[in-house]
Amino acid sequence: MADYNKYNARVNALTVESCTKWSPEVADLTEEERAVIAKAIHAQPQLASHVEYDRAHTGFTRTITVTAADIERIYLNNLAPGS
Repeated sequence: MADYNKYNARVNALTVESCTKWSPEVADLTEEERAVIAKAIHAQPQLASHVEYDRAHTGFTRTITVTAADIERIYLNNLAPGS
């Protein structure tokens, strides 16, 4: 069976549910901050360093564990010209 422990565009297209986990280094974020970051990282899952896909009956569940590096990538990507 394929490796579902990193971003995969084909498998991502079959994602029917998403879940967000938080690494200990970003545990002090507020609920509001977490909501904004979770929305942003799931909109651009290729920016996440820890992505897992679990098979479900109708597709896949994507779980992203957010790290400080992921937050930095989201921030820099959204500040880039043309974003």
